[in-house]
Amino acid sequence: MNAKTGAVYLARQLEDYGVTHVFMVPAILRRTLVEMEMLTSINRLHVHSEKTAVYMADGFARAAGRPAICMAQVIGALNIAAGLREPFLANSPVIAFTGGRLPETKFRHVYQEVDDVPTFEPVTKFNATVDDANRFPDMLEQAYRHAVSGCPGPVHLQFQGNEGQVDLGKTDLEQRAEMRFTHVPPFRPQGDPADIRQALDILQNAEKPVIVAGGGVRHSGARAELTRLAEGLNIPVVTSLNGKDTFLSTHPLSAGVVGSYSRASANRTIGEADLVCFVGSKTGGMTTHFWQVPAPGIDAIQIDIEPAEIGRNYPLKAAVQGDAKTVLSAMAEMMDKETANIRDAWTTRMQTIASEWQTEYEPLLTSDDVPIRPERMCRDLTDFLPSDAFVVVDTGHAGMWMGGMFDVSSPDQGYVRSAGHLGWAFPAALGAKCALPDRPVVCFTGDAGFWYHIGEIETMVRWNINAVIVVNNNSAGNQSKTGFDRAYGGKQTKKAREIWNFTHVNFANVANEIGALGIRVEKPGDFKSALDQGLSAGRPVVIDVVTDVDAIAPVAVI
Repeated sequence: MNAKTGAVYLARQLEDYGVTHVFMVPAILRRTLVEMEMLTSINRLHVHSEKTAVYMADGFARAAGRPAICMAQVIGALNIAAGLREPFLANSPVIAFTGGRLPETKFRHVYQEVDDVPTFEPVTKFNATVDDANRFPDMLEQAYRHAVSGCPGPVHLQFQGNEGQVDLGKTDLEQRAEMRFTHVPPFRPQGDPADIRQALDILQNAEKPVIVAGGGVRHSGARAELTRLAEGLNIPVVTSLNGKDTFLSTHPLSAGVVGSYSRASANRTIGEADLVCFVGSKTGGMTTHFWQVPAPGIDAIQIDIEPAEIGRNYPLKAAVQGDAKTVLSAMAEMMDKETANIRDAWTTRMQTIASEWQTEYEPLLTSDDVPIRPERMCRDLTDFLPSDAFVVVDTGHAGMWMGGMFDVSSPDQGYVRSAGHLGWAFPAALGAKCALPDRPVVCFTGDAGFWYHIGEIETMVRWNINAVIVVNNNSAGNQSKTGFDRAYGGKQTKKAREIWNFTHVNFANVANEIGALGIRVEKPGDFKSALDQGLSAGRPVVIDVVTDVDAIAPVAVI
């Protein structure tokens, strides 16, 4: 075997794992980055902050269903850790590389020295140091295995040296890459047949059951199996925000997104159910609106790949530990379709609830008001996005508007959303577009979110990442309005509005100045043409939509 540097080995190993992009703030693993240029086709995207490097990798990982790489030197490591909070909450397989301390300089106040390894513990599935180039093969394999196995999540490797100079060390190890760990899921636990039978019997004998489809259905690629089971047994389906694209919003059995950032028809349907079947859902606070939807004591079934999640928040009548696609497929094979008719009245009731929601919100969804209503934007996106669009949505009001009022209307559309970090969607959309160069990628964010990482307009221009960024621009973080109304005793002063109002800025002008295509929309009838122009431009696009600052997203129904 020929001796080579760790940098040569690492560059080749990442290529073997199928890496096409690394998102980084230099300087980290400098020689490895050079070897990527000389030996591989990996794109090295220098971005404007460590957190956006994480968010871009996160968007890539969620869009591609495989691990993505972000990197930063030691001084940026804590920013990487802060960014990893999002993929940790969203169960996204992001792999982070950072620089670390050298043995000869520890505890001597060397420039920029901080022991930041412990900081990564709460936000990773696996957190380790790499102190010798000969450990590159097994440590990278461990990182990939942890990132994709079971419930996916981020991992962190700290390479010795403030810039990861351990990659200059010599190694004569053979190249190796365990390809099983290059995608989610690497394993598909079958589920105990007796458990599957018990869960199915309870489900198909219930008169008013509801299936809650979570992000695990998405990770598993189980959309078709979910639809087959729901249709075969005539059972309404609601989704979590992470599972929004697992069941068509336009399906007659769909009641919408459930929980806090939700559609009222979904929560009302859950409220009238006599059984809830959670599939690939952690039953967390957002999905259940802090364990009120469904109410404690409801009969429940849970199907999950992660044993620790089963029964965590609701006592269960039955449970199956297994991969969602495998378990749902087995249930669909065994289901008794003759039981479907006992739920005819129930599905009719659910459809009435859904119809009542449509009737209630139709005036806002079709409003011609100026400034523009966000509900109208959501309806237009539903009606005019391409059938293969991949939609990336921020948290806060953006997540509330789109979670409740945008419909996934094609099985080829994708939808991902921030798990709680405002500003995530813009850089995540850039990462998603890197993963899906041949599909339209559309981001929906507000001006409050867009301000976080506005410098990445330059990144999308420099790399010609032709995503379409839609900014709901009301010159405010107006989700805070209701809370400050309460804080001020019911009525705010003009001075109080300084806390959550911003300067009026035309983001289209900013985008044009940096080199993107900026489009300003001030009338609702102009949004479709702006969207069409953006989607056909073949270049980075920012659509700045001027909206009503007094439009407040509806609160969750209990």
